[in-house]
Amino acid sequence: MRFQCPRGTRDFYPAAMATRNWIFDLWRRVSIRNGFEEYDGPIFESLDLYRVKSGDEIVSELFSFSDRGDREFAIRPEMTPTIARMVAARANGLSKPIKWFSLPRLCRAERPQRGRLREFFQWNIDILGDASALADAECIFVAADFFLATGLTQEQFVIKINSRGLLAAILEHGDVDPSQFRAVYAVLDKRDKVDAAAFGKMVDELGLTASQRDTLISLGEAKGAEGLETVAGLVAGHAEGEGRLADLRDLFALLDTMGVADCCRFDMGVVRGLAYYTGVVFEAFGTGGLQRAICGGGRYDNLLKEVGGPPMSGVGFATSDVVIEDVLDELNALPEHTSGIEVFIIDGDAESFDTVLSLAADLRRRDVAASFSYKRQAVGKQFKQASQKNARRVVIVDEKTRTEKTVSVKDMAAGVQQDVTIASLLADPFQPLAQ
Repeated sequence: MRFQCPRGTRDFYPAAMATRNWIFDLWRRVSIRNGFEEYDGPIFESLDLYRVKSGDEIVSELFSFSDRGDREFAIRPEMTPTIARMVAARANGLSKPIKWFSLPRLCRAERPQRGRLREFFQWNIDILGDASALADAECIFVAADFFLATGLTQEQFVIKINSRGLLAAILEHGDVDPSQFRAVYAVLDKRDKVDAAAFGKMVDELGLTASQRDTLISLGEAKGAEGLETVAGLVAGHAEGEGRLADLRDLFALLDTMGVADCCRFDMGVVRGLAYYTGVVFEAFGTGGLQRAICGGGRYDNLLKEVGGPPMSGVGFATSDVVIEDVLDELNALPEHTSGIEVFIIDGDAESFDTVLSLAADLRRRDVAASFSYKRQAVGKQFKQASQKNARRVVIVDEKTRTEKTVSVKDMAAGVQQDVTIASLLADPFQPLAQ
C-alpha cells in the first residue's frame, strides 16, 4: 500500500523547507524590527470560541472533534480568536498598545485551490489597546515593509484601503436599511472580481431604490484620489460620514509620512467578508496573474468584549505562506535553494580522512556549516559534490597538512586558491585569499 499526504496538505522536502524558512525568517525579522513580540497558543481551541466570533455556520469550515468528555474542540483555523482570548485573560496586566505577532500552523476544512490549502502557515500582526489611525497605519506599513523586504518593488504590489465605518455612514446617509448592510458589503466586496454588467446585476438584486442603486454603483467605482472625492460628495453634510472620511485622510497622510503611500490606494470595493471588522479594512494584491488578496486585515473593536474581556480596540492582518509563495514565484522573487553548507573539506590522499573529520568538527564547534564526502573518491568528484552543495569554500587536506600543518583553501565563487595554516583557517574560515 502506498500513502500520500492528505489532500490540501504538503510535504516539505529540503528545497521546499528552505523556501518556507526564508519566508518565516523574513516574517519574523520584519515583525521584530517593527516592535512586535511573538506569541503562540494551542493547536486546538474550544469550538464555542469560533462560534462566538463567526456564528454556527463556521463549524462546517473547521476540522472539529469531541474529546472523551464530549467537549467540542476545533483545530485552529485562524489566530484572531486566540489572541483575543489570551489578551482578555490578562487585559489589565498588559501594557498598551499590545503589539504581538505569530507564525502558527492552521487548518481549514475547505476546497483546496491556488493560494489556499487545508493546512498552511500564517503570519499574524495585531495591535490592541490603541484606537488611533497610527495603529492602522503601522499595521499597513508592516505589510508593505515585508513585501519590499522580499525584493518586490512598489510597482509589483498594491495595498487597497477602505473604511467599513465610512461605508456604513454612507449607507445610513442614503437611508439603506441596516438589515441590508451585510448584503451590500458582500456585493461591494465582489466588485473587482466581476465586470460592470455583472456588478450592476448583483446591485439590482438587492432591491434598493433608484437613488440607493446609483450610490452603490458609484461606490463600486470609487478608487484612488478621485474615489475619495466621490465619497466626499456622498457624505457632504453628514457629520458621521465626514468624520470617518477625515480619519481615512489622516491615515493616508500617515502612510505618506512613513514612505509607503505610493503602494497604497483607496478602494471602496475592499470590504472584507468577516463581520467583526468595524473600521479601516485593507487587502494587498500582487500585480501578476494571481487574482486574489495576498494579505488582508482591518480594525476590530468589539471582539475582546465578545470573548469575555473588557472593551478594547484592535487592528491586525494576516497572510499565509501558500499565497505568499505563489505570488513571489510568479514575480520571480523567490531565492534559489542552497544546502547551507559553507565549507566542504576534501581528503587529498588515503591518509587524510581522520584530519578531515577532526577539522570538520573544529569548524562546526565554531558555528561554521562544514561537510565532507562519505565516500573515499577522487578529488575531482569531491569538488563536484562541493559544487552541488553550493559550498562557499573548499578546504583540501593532503600530505602538506600532516607535515606543515597547512591546507589549501579555494573560494568557489572567485576561483581563488591559497595555502593557509590550520590555525589561520580556524581563526577565520572566510579570510581574503590572494591570487
